[in-house]
Amino acid sequence: MKPMSRGWESKSVEEQQNQAAAPKPVATNDQAEAAESKRKRQALELQRERILSERTSSPHRRSALSLALVDIEEKLAELGWTIHL
Repeated sequence: MKPMSRGWESKSVEEQQNQAAAPKPVATNDQAEAAESKRKRQALELQRERILSERTSSPHRRSALSLALVDIEEKLAELGWTIHL
């Protein structure tokens, strides 16, 4: 039997395998920071929505919720968030 010569198809497969085995670029620090900031903002937005949806007749509880809301909105503002009306 004669060995088969390597044609363009086998070279393409080999090239694809080499590319798949090559290390993938790691996300840059800026991308990681942006993702972390987005995650924090989303978590704070969910907390804010929970506080806004909570109803209570207790004046002490309302006061605590108001203080928590102010704190969350300050943290959101530090992340560049603004109230959307």
